[in-house]
Amino acid sequence: MKKIQLFILALALFILPACLSPEDLTVDETEPLTDLSPDEYVNTAFKDAFPIHYESYLRNMGNGRPPVSKFIPDYEPYLPILFAGFPFEQEYNTTRGHPYAVEDVLSIARIGDRSIGSCMTCKSSTVTPLLKEFGDDYWSANFRGDIVPRMEELAAVGASEELGEFGHVSIGCSDCHDPVTMELRITRPSLTHALARQGIDVTEATRNEMRTYVCAQCHVEYYFEPELEKVRFPWDYGTKPEEMLHYFETTAIEEGFDYDYIHAVSGAPILKAQHPEYEMWSYGSHGRAEVSCADCHMPFERRDDRRKISSHFWASPLENIETSCRTCHSDKTERYLIDRVGDIQERHLEAVHEAQDLTVEAHYFVNRMITAGAPDDKIEQAQQYVREGQWYTDIIAAENSDGFHNPQGSMDTLRMASDASNNAIKLAIEELSNLNVDLGELRTEIENVKEAVLNEEDPFEKHTHATNNFFPAQN
Repeated sequence: MKKIQLFILALALFILPACLSPEDLTVDETEPLTDLSPDEYVNTAFKDAFPIHYESYLRNMGNGRPPVSKFIPDYEPYLPILFAGFPFEQEYNTTRGHPYAVEDVLSIARIGDRSIGSCMTCKSSTVTPLLKEFGDDYWSANFRGDIVPRMEELAAVGASEELGEFGHVSIGCSDCHDPVTMELRITRPSLTHALARQGIDVTEATRNEMRTYVCAQCHVEYYFEPELEKVRFPWDYGTKPEEMLHYFETTAIEEGFDYDYIHAVSGAPILKAQHPEYEMWSYGSHGRAEVSCADCHMPFERRDDRRKISSHFWASPLENIETSCRTCHSDKTERYLIDRVGDIQERHLEAVHEAQDLTVEAHYFVNRMITAGAPDDKIEQAQQYVREGQWYTDIIAAENSDGFHNPQGSMDTLRMASDASNNAIKLAIEELSNLNVDLGELRTEIENVKEAVLNEEDPFEKHTHATNNFFPAQN
């Protein structure tokens, strides 16, 4: 009996560490782990101290392909119409990975002479020293005149051929880690302030929460508040799209922020949604189960020396199914998981395209209300419906998991998008019928515009077809 008891005890001691969470196995991270300066911001500075992690990070360079436009038929071809009158109409590309963030923001067509420092906030590891140096003047400083020259001065050290021209100061190590202790940290004050307004103290966060918060610094919806043009997250009433919209319709307006732009087709005051991965995750199944971003996107992996590290290759979990998905879903085969994700994302893309088509149609119906002389109060009511429809459409289309972070939440939001756009069209039809407007001709002209945008081969010229003599610009 004693031998059996000793065997069970030994077995338990052997198995127990494998069942503990990363937090249980964490050593005291407040002790110095490196000889780096606490103000270090260059990614290459971490290479010697953490060569395995650095090698993992280099995988984010991918194949170095150039940016791919989202305006092509395979993606979202009617975005030049949905963003008509806003810089996003000029260029909007698929993501290339964190090391390309600075390179891409410097070359993107929608950054102009009037762009501000806030546009750099989630692109570069130099933002921490820039915030320290500029203070609150950072946010509204001229992007090309003030921020970029200083960023380039900071980037003059630590350049690396393997990371390209600006990969050494693109999103990287110091954005998430204290350079001395390597403890996870928040470097973007917008997140700290947003959580504080929800009653959450970041200094009390668990390690597992921090494994999400470091990503939530940037993978979120945001806007530039009007006073200092700081980056701000609209979470005061919650992180669901309808809760964020309520914030924009109340608190934001009370504080002086009404809209991001006036739509060139409908004249509606539009809110440009960003990339709400954190928000959609937060009330999806994985978020409710407290599965962190890092659990799926930075799974643990064993290296040649059997050392266990978190992967710093930030990619779809489908790139590492065994160490990400099947860590929890071990009862499912790899083929099943791939097919399951594919089914969700395929249905999601179909629903996004349907919502986008309906929103485009709503914009043109409102344009015809304006040119036909419909009552102002009816036009304003229709524009409000369009504002809601575009918000709900865009907030889901801009989310980079293609619906997987929250399949049900995404579909619910797209339903609200369709309801709002249909309300705009229904109201427009009533008013246009009263004015004896030829609705058949209107629908034909809408299809002609869509066809012109679709057939334009140059992505940079697609937006020029959004308005014409029949649908004159309204901004």
